[in-house]
Amino acid sequence: MHKTEMSIHAHSQAINDCNQRGGRMLSLVDLLDAGTVDLPLAAYLATVMRNNEASSFLVGAKPGGAGKTAVMCALLNFLPDHTAIRPVEGRAVLVEGRRDTDYGATCYLAHEIGNGYYYAYIWGEQVRDFIGLAGQGHSIASNLHADTLDETYAQLCTLNGADPAHLARVTLKLYLRVAGYGWNAHRHLSYVYEATPDDTEDRLLWTGDSTGTFTRHAPSARVAPAEERVYADFLRQLREQDVRCIEDVRRALLQA
Repeated sequence: MHKTEMSIHAHSQAINDCNQRGGRMLSLVDLLDAGTVDLPLAAYLATVMRNNEASSFLVGAKPGGAGKTAVMCALLNFLPDHTAIRPVEGRAVLVEGRRDTDYGATCYLAHEIGNGYYYAYIWGEQVRDFIGLAGQGHSIASNLHADTLDETYAQLCTLNGADPAHLARVTLKLYLRVAGYGWNAHRHLSYVYEATPDDTEDRLLWTGDSTGTFTRHAPSARVAPAEERVYADFLRQLREQDVRCIEDVRRALLQA
């Protein structure tokens, strides 16, 4: 197998291992078609993930089935070419992560921040160590049952003892809402926060509502408008060519 194809296979396998509901994992193109994001928001998220070394993010929503894992994995697919995904399958991974000085070479992935005995779920001391990796400057990604920024800080810092200064270094904090029920339910990103470059504040950049309207409230301090336009064009081309499987999207990224 060609080296590039091996990289795509390993990357996609790490993403597919998050799948708990069957079917294929959704890509950012799928989320565009579903109205979970619109093109400007999708382009912003893709740019942050591709163009920032050691970008970290958390996806929050209280209800199960809200689409947290789908959003998480769609964004993981836009990690830089050289960044490997490593699931947090035990405390040893976190211990090794603290010794790791190659920032941006690995994205440490917790399948969920939750109190359960499932693969790559974390709670308590592991949450503290995991968020601590972001505090060191490493890339981390996970989802959790929280609807707001305040609930995120309460769950991770007050309940689990994570350092608020470390949590402030997580680049993106995203929240989902579900409107309606069953097959007619509409899932959309409701709030998107970006950490300031000095890691002291979470700035609200985007809001979305159930009508599919997404509003930008401030420019990004981490990516430039010209960079976002590049990924808007990239995503537009993928939609036109009906490229949507995560493997094919990753292949297109590596060839761009």
